[in-house]
Amino acid sequence: MARKKTKRAYLKELNEIFKDIDEDKKRIVEPLVENAAFMAVQLTELQEYIAEHGCTEEYQNGANQKGKKKSSEVEVYNVMIKNYASIIKQLCDLLPQKGEAANALLDFIKQ
Repeated sequence: MARKKTKRAYLKELNEIFKDIDEDKKRIVEPLVENAAFMAVQLTELQEYIAEHGCTEEYQNGANQKGKKKSSEVEVYNVMIKNYASIIKQLCDLLPQKGEAANALLDFIKQ
């Protein structure tokens, strides 16, 4: 439930930033905003997990082969943060270069 509430908060904030955007661009922006909000929530959860459990995990392949490796959560985080950055860049590119909306998106990114 908290995840949905957090996502709705991100959606509300991002939709407010893009409320005055041109109608043609809005069709492009809506799915990007939806994905950005989803990823922001997931990235926050992954950060908390990694902070608590660390970046590595133990593995064992058979009786004699064991060791440590990068955790699955770190791998997912690394891929998702790159995709998130790509979406945020696309959203930035759709905003006017100067103005209140561009500043609001930069503030959102800095959270």
